[in-house]
Amino acid sequence: MDFSFDDFSDLPLSRFESMLKTNEIQFFDATEFEEIAQYYIEMANLSMAKKAIEVGLSQHPESTELSLLLVEYYIISNTFDEAVVLLENILSVEPFNEYAHQHMAVILSERNQHEAAIESLKKGLKYATDTYEFYSLLAMEYLYLDHYFMAKEYFIKCLEEDIRDNHALYNIIYCFESLKDNDGAIAYMNEFLDKDPYNEVAWHQLGRQYVAKNMYEQAITAFDFATICDDTFIGAYLELGKSLEQLGRYNEAINHYEITLSIDDPTAFALLRIGECHLKLGNELLGLKFLKKAIHEDPLLDKGWIALCTYFMQKKAYAKVLHYVRKAVKIDNTHVQYWLFYAQANKALGFLEEANHGYKSLVNLGNYEVQTWLDWARLLLDMQEYDKGIQALLQGLEFHPDNGRLHYMLAGFYMMQAKGNEASFFLKNAYAINPNDIEVFYESFPTSRTSSLVKNTLSLS
Repeated sequence: MDFSFDDFSDLPLSRFESMLKTNEIQFFDATEFEEIAQYYIEMANLSMAKKAIEVGLSQHPESTELSLLLVEYYIISNTFDEAVVLLENILSVEPFNEYAHQHMAVILSERNQHEAAIESLKKGLKYATDTYEFYSLLAMEYLYLDHYFMAKEYFIKCLEEDIRDNHALYNIIYCFESLKDNDGAIAYMNEFLDKDPYNEVAWHQLGRQYVAKNMYEQAITAFDFATICDDTFIGAYLELGKSLEQLGRYNEAINHYEITLSIDDPTAFALLRIGECHLKLGNELLGLKFLKKAIHEDPLLDKGWIALCTYFMQKKAYAKVLHYVRKAVKIDNTHVQYWLFYAQANKALGFLEEANHGYKSLVNLGNYEVQTWLDWARLLLDMQEYDKGIQALLQGLEFHPDNGRLHYMLAGFYMMQAKGNEASFFLKNAYAINPNDIEVFYESFPTSRTSSLVKNTLSLS
C-alpha cells in the first residue's frame, strides 16, 4: 500500500532514530532490525549499524540473521577474532547455515588461508539455495592459489548460472591463457557462443585466442561478429585493424582504426596504427602526420616516439632522430630504446661525447646486450679512449663471459696500449671460442693483420 509523507514517522528507520534520540524503548520485529542494520551498512554508517544490531539482539537474542549481520560488521571492521567466535557459535547450533560457512570462508581468505576457505565454501555449498555466490568465491580462492584449472571450472559454473556474467567470462579466458591452452579456450568459446551468439565480449575473446595462434582470418571473422553485436565496441575494431595489418591489408586496417575515431575521442594507439599503415603503403607524409598526432595526443606513448625515430633512422636523417629523441628523453629518461637512438644518432653525426653518454646511460639502465658493449667499444676506439674501452669491455664480459667478439675487442684494445701479455691472453680466448670472428678483429684493428704478436699467439692456439 502506498504511504503519504505523514506516514514517514511510522517507517522502521525513522522510528529507530527517534527511539535513539528520546531513549524511549520501542519494539521492532527481527526483520525490521535486519533492514535497518543493512541500510546503515550500505550507507557505510558502521556505528549506527552496530547500534541497530545490538538493540536488535537485545530484543531478539535467538536471531541468527542479526548475529550474521554482526559478523558482517566485524568483517568490515577487520575484527576477525570476534567474528570467528560468533560464527563458531552459530555453526555449533546450525551446521547447515550456508551464510555462516560463507562468512567464515571470507575471513579465512583475508588471513591467506585459502585452502581452509575452500573447505568452508564447499561445506556451505551443500546447503546453498543460491549457488552462484559460492561458485564465484570458490573460483577466486582457487585463483589466489594459482590453481587455474579448478578456478576455470567454477567460473564456468558461474556462467552457467548467469550467461551474461562477463566478469566470469573474462576470468575463464584468463585461466585458459594461464594454462597455455588456447585450443581449449577456442573450443569453449565456440561452445558458449552457440548458447549466446550475440555476446560481443565472447566474440572478442575468441578473436584474441585466434590471434594467439596466428589464425588471423578466423580472428577477423570473430572480431567482425563482435562489432556486429556492438557497433561501438572500440576494442574489437582495434583488434580487427591489428589482424588485418598482419595479413598486409593495410587500407582495410586504416578503415577500422578510423571507425574508432568517429565513435569516441581519438586514441593515440589508433592514430599510431593509422600512421604505421600509411608508411607501409608508402604514404610517407600521411604516415608522419598521424605519428605526430599520436605523440601529441599522448606524449607518454613510447611506441609513437620509437616509430618516428625508427622512420628517420631508416632515412639516415639523424638530425631529425635527435630532434625527436631529445623530446622523448625529457619525458622519460629511463627508456632504453630512447637512449639507443640517442647514442646511434649522435655517433652518426660525429658527436662522440654525446654518443658515449648515450651508451653509458644504456648500460646504467640495465641494457646488457652484447651489441651494446660492442658498439660502445667501437665508439671508444674511435675516440682513442683505450682505458675506458677496456673498462667497458671487462664489464661486458661479466655478463657474457663466453662471447668471442668481446674477447677479440679486448685483445685489440690491449694491443693499442702495447700490453702484449693481456692482448695475447684475450686473443687466445677469443680464437678458442670462435675462430671465424678473426676477420671482424682484423677489420676493427687493421694493424693486427701484420702484427707478430697476433701471428705468434694464433700459431700457439
